[in-house]
Amino acid sequence: MAQEVTTFKNSSLSKIFFVLSIIVFAYWSVGQIINVYRFAVVGAIYEILWLFMLLMLFVLPIMALIFLIKEKFSFRSLYLYTIIIAVINILLMISI
Repeated sequence: MAQEVTTFKNSSLSKIFFVLSIIVFAYWSVGQIINVYRFAVVGAIYEILWLFMLLMLFVLPIMALIFLIKEKFSFRSLYLYTIIIAVINILLMISI
């Protein structure tokens, strides 16, 4: 009576989406906590990445939702957690 261990079986694309959503969340959090314009180089890097991160903030949850629908709304999917992180990030940006 060996019991099978059920683990997350996610594709590499779902892992990439999840990691990108964490990177976007960290980027916006650091921008709120730290004065990025104190040093010119850090401020310039922040400004260069700003548009790309803003695009990813709104595109990642939409694409994750599309792939989550294709997976038939599995609670074990990383796409769901990507959407949750993105929604929390957007709500924090609005409230702060």
